Amino acid sequence: MSLPAYPIHRSAARFSLLARLLHWSMAIAIVAMLFIGVGMVATVSERHQWLMQIHKPLGVALLALACIRLGTRLYKGAPDLPAGMPAWQRHAALASHVLLYALMFAMPLIGWAMVSAGGYPVLVGGWQLPAIAPTDAALFAWLRGAHRYLAFLLFATVLLHLAAALFHGWIRRDGVLESMTRGR
Repeated sequence: MSLPAYPIHRSAARFSLLARLLHWSMAIAIVAMLFIGVGMVATVSERHQWLMQIHKPLGVALLALACIRLGTRLYKGAPDLPAGMPAWQRHAALASHVLLYALMFAMPLIGWAMVSAGGYPVLVGGWQLPAIAPTDAALFAWLRGAHRYLAFLLFATVLLHLAAALFHGWIRRDGVLESMTRGR
């Protein structure tokens, strides 16, 4: 019995080109966001404002890309995991992917809500996005903490995802890594 990669699963022979492009562009942007976030909280200089002006629209872009990515995943499907893969690894793969998708949606939404609660605008391409939370200092503080701790969780999950990919590519050599790099 084959355990699907997602609860709603459509098996595909390989990842689509769109899925691979979204994966790698989002991977780069998410890692950049994590480092930009660290830079923002580590400085009170003029760089803070400059980093914030990159962080906000990139977060909105990542939210839009996450929507496209999830839609692509549900519509196009994904390759099945290798038949010889132990059940615990299949369950870990499912759990880590669900967590990654949840964090790809939660992080920008919590960041947007946090900025809204702080009374700050979110500008994207000259357009101001609507506030999604009421202006409230206590809510701002709570959301800021949530955003921070979820960023640590996202970083740890990305590192685990990378380690698992390298394990499949270099040790198991079972085609899992190649399915996302070359589409095989």
